[in-house]
Amino acid sequence: MRDFLYSEIAVINGFRNQPDNPDLAIAAGKRLCEELLEPLQARFGRISIRSSYRSPEVNGFGNANKLNCGVNESNYAGHIWDRRDAEGRMGATACVIVNRFIPYYEKTGDWEAMAWWVHDHLPYSGMEFFPKFAAFNLNWREDPVRQIYSQTPPRRGWLTKPGMENWGGRHDEAYAQMLSAIG
Repeated sequence: MRDFLYSEIAVINGFRNQPDNPDLAIAAGKRLCEELLEPLQARFGRISIRSSYRSPEVNGFGNANKLNCGVNESNYAGHIWDRRDAEGRMGATACVIVNRFIPYYEKTGDWEAMAWWVHDHLPYSGMEFFPKFAAFNLNWREDPVRQIYSQTPPRRGWLTKPGMENWGGRHDEAYAQMLSAIG
């Protein structure tokens, strides 16, 4: 939980980054861990948490000061675990790095391999990939959407989302080389 609650924004600015509704935050975080983070770590080894829970105060400050935080309402059931989203769904997000994946990504630039592996194996709601270390936001949410977005050039934008032709089925060929390279 310490990793989830740590926030550089909070530390630097003296904010308290603790949930107002700890029961909801713990319930959402437990599902994030059990259904996404633990299986990801069991398959690929140690993962690092870059950012996770944000209080509305921390997230709002981060948004207002252009520190890569979306508006609070779009982060409910995302980085703000202790608020349900507009549809009433519980959720939680962590920005993670799969440490064993970094050398493969740096050599190939193929962030999509990890995206498709997660898509085929875990009950995620959303992923958003970033260029540095192929870090990605991994979101668990009740009634998952299952969509993948990238901020990573040259392929910025949607990799998949409901309604796209590539959304259904298996994507084994997209990550076979990665699995062979990193085990």
